[in-house]
Amino acid sequence: MQNYEPVKVEEKWQKIWEDNRFFNSRCDSDKEKYYVLEMFPYPSGRIHMGHVRVYTIGDVVARYKWMKGYNVLHPMGWDAFGLPAENAAIEHGIHPATWTYQNIEEMKAQLKKMGFSLDWEREFATCDKEYYCWEQLFFLELWEKGLIYRKEAAVNWCPGCSTVLANEQVENGECWRCDSEVEQREFPQWFLKITEYAEELLNGLDRLTDGWPERVLAMQQNWIGKSEGAEIEFPVAGLDTKLNAFTTRPDTLFGATFMCLAPEHPQAKELAEYSAYKQEIQEFISRMQTEDKENRVDENREKEGVFTGLYCINPLTGSKMPIYLANFVLMEYGTGAIMSVPAHDQRDFEFARKFGLDIKVVILPDGNADNGPRDQAYEGPGIMVNSGPFSGMQNEQGKKEITSLLEEKQIGKKSINYRLRDWNISRQRYWGAPIPVIYCEHCGIVPVPKQDLPVELPLNVKNRADGRSPLPESREFLNVQCPKCSAPAKRETDTMDTFVESSWYFARYTDASIESAPFDRQSLDYWMPVDQYVGGIEHAVLHLLYARFFTKALRDLGYMKVDEPFQNLLTQGMVLKDGAKMSKSKGNVVDPGDMLERFGADTTRLFTLFASPPEKDLDWTDQGVEGAQRFLFRLWRLGQELIPELSPIGACSSMDGSELPAAARDLRWKEHDTIRRVTRDMERSFQFNTAIAAIMELVNEIYANKDEVKKTEQGINVLSSVFSTVLLALSPMTPHICEELWSHMGYGTCLAQMDWPGYDPKALEKEEELIVVQVNGKLRGKISVSASASEDDVKEMALGNENVRKHIEGKEVKKVIFVPGKLVNVVL
Repeated sequence: MQNYEPVKVEEKWQKIWEDNRFFNSRCDSDKEKYYVLEMFPYPSGRIHMGHVRVYTIGDVVARYKWMKGYNVLHPMGWDAFGLPAENAAIEHGIHPATWTYQNIEEMKAQLKKMGFSLDWEREFATCDKEYYCWEQLFFLELWEKGLIYRKEAAVNWCPGCSTVLANEQVENGECWRCDSEVEQREFPQWFLKITEYAEELLNGLDRLTDGWPERVLAMQQNWIGKSEGAEIEFPVAGLDTKLNAFTTRPDTLFGATFMCLAPEHPQAKELAEYSAYKQEIQEFISRMQTEDKENRVDENREKEGVFTGLYCINPLTGSKMPIYLANFVLMEYGTGAIMSVPAHDQRDFEFARKFGLDIKVVILPDGNADNGPRDQAYEGPGIMVNSGPFSGMQNEQGKKEITSLLEEKQIGKKSINYRLRDWNISRQRYWGAPIPVIYCEHCGIVPVPKQDLPVELPLNVKNRADGRSPLPESREFLNVQCPKCSAPAKRETDTMDTFVESSWYFARYTDASIESAPFDRQSLDYWMPVDQYVGGIEHAVLHLLYARFFTKALRDLGYMKVDEPFQNLLTQGMVLKDGAKMSKSKGNVVDPGDMLERFGADTTRLFTLFASPPEKDLDWTDQGVEGAQRFLFRLWRLGQELIPELSPIGACSSMDGSELPAAARDLRWKEHDTIRRVTRDMERSFQFNTAIAAIMELVNEIYANKDEVKKTEQGINVLSSVFSTVLLALSPMTPHICEELWSHMGYGTCLAQMDWPGYDPKALEKEEELIVVQVNGKLRGKISVSASASEDDVKEMALGNENVRKHIEGKEVKKVIFVPGKLVNVVL
């Protein structure tokens, strides 16, 4: 008997797969394609258990689809630009490129040890100039199409480091490096006009309902945030200016008693110039600039504000409404100005109570006016009251009538608003794709000619210890001739947001080797869209939304035919340890390298798949890993015992089951039932844990019946088929051990090239069934009945069982419960 040496077995088969290029894909119009993709990793240096889980899930899908006859594309690459690499390089005193490419080699070696069926010929890193040169081309073409523009926008500025900070580098309003208080400053920034696609992005979600998690669809819908209502003009008393407020509740306009502006509102500083509270306003604006916007809109957060000393006029009532700046109002929503109706909005109600502002009821559920004190706002539907000519009207009708009146008076209009804002793609960092723009004193902003692409990121610059980008100080990079007038000019030193790279990488995989264009059109049309995308829920909004937008934009540039990039989406749960997210600070990190060395890839894969459904969190336990290893050793021992007597007749092989001895016939039934269950679980939301459980049950059945079954030549054939079925069904999950045992059986073809076995419905037709007989729920006997026996016949046989008769003799039988194919329970 050979010993099972996991690492030795795994290295052997990984080399065979790679040498024979089993997983390298090619376009084949005669075969149905299947594109499976996991979100590509950032090359941090070592894979973690989250990587192990997501790529194992994707690998099982890919291997299963190969076996089902699909032409599978399963590529891999690296999301290599970005702030983490830049920060790590500064910390270690090396260049970001050196850091990144070293990490890629280390992580690639680790991933290969997991035995993933990846097409490494399509590998690229987003920091390769051969990749980002096409991104720069897209920038220029989108600019030509009017989908890119430049404007002033606020950024996080650290006065201590004299640099712009990413949001991730701001901790409690302070710089992560020097603890200086972060300021908001206006800088020119480049924007992608994603709002042009807001309605299409929203409507496209309807097409994804069958393939995407409902939670993700809801998150994207909320992020886009479509609202229908009215935009209303409120003249500012004593000034020749107006405030425009968007509201979804024009029916409550008669109840608007004050106005709230976002601290970032461009008119906030303008109004401060006319206010007696100028200093308080400026201090409030400065303080709000350092606060996290998500915290500001938290429903439980205390409402803060400052009175401007100015008033605006309610256009329908003529009443004066005090103007406040408020912490819960953001420029990102609507116009950044809110007509506040405290009787019918809870935030406004809390603000009004705090500042002693008027609360006027204009909607009541029953229409009976009651202006007494209230404990909270009423936000539901009802009858309009205290609303002039609209009193007594249903509020939904009132929305339409008041909006029509505003349009008639030309003081408002029907409006659709989106929470979505245009995508700021400028980053004042070094390690990113250069924005292909030149600034000339004579010609203004000039695009880099397409024939001059790529604008290469210079690698001969040194990191700055303070984190500032070295590009503005690189004369070689910065100074250039204007492409229009040949005068001295300057390059743009901002780089692109790394979300740009991850918004189209999946399309590049369809032919990553092409040098003359971003895509080979034939390959792109064949492989896209991605059939199954796998990745974390943390990317549910930004990455997925940007990728959907980029796909539509590239379609409109003439590159793509598809409207959506990902047909199906699986968001896997996190890997926990002791019920908590793995982190160094908690001391609960599991190193995949240690797992591979101690247990091997197959055990590691098996546990991650068996311990939890893919969409749920997985709690890592040493006992669970050891249990997975015990099962594989048990499988190995079974193979070593049986294989000398078995022959390579194939899985679920066809044979006449009617002539088989009872034990062999029952085992054959279990074999075909297992394939039926496993196929169902693999097809239905990839329930790998239940599929593995079914295979484990089959292994148990082999152990329990092998000695009886192999007494006849027919039985040996059944064992040959059943053990082959175990190896085929388990191979997508634990491919190495299955390949090894498969080869021991004498098969000349690798499992990776075999077809998925089908089950025979006839094999699932039982001639006889074993029925358990209970009396008052306690086991009192077993009977063998014909599979075609009627309920009455089964009950009669159960009551006639000798042991059952002893327990019911002299007692009244109240009822007899029959569960077809399973049991009879006699209730006394």
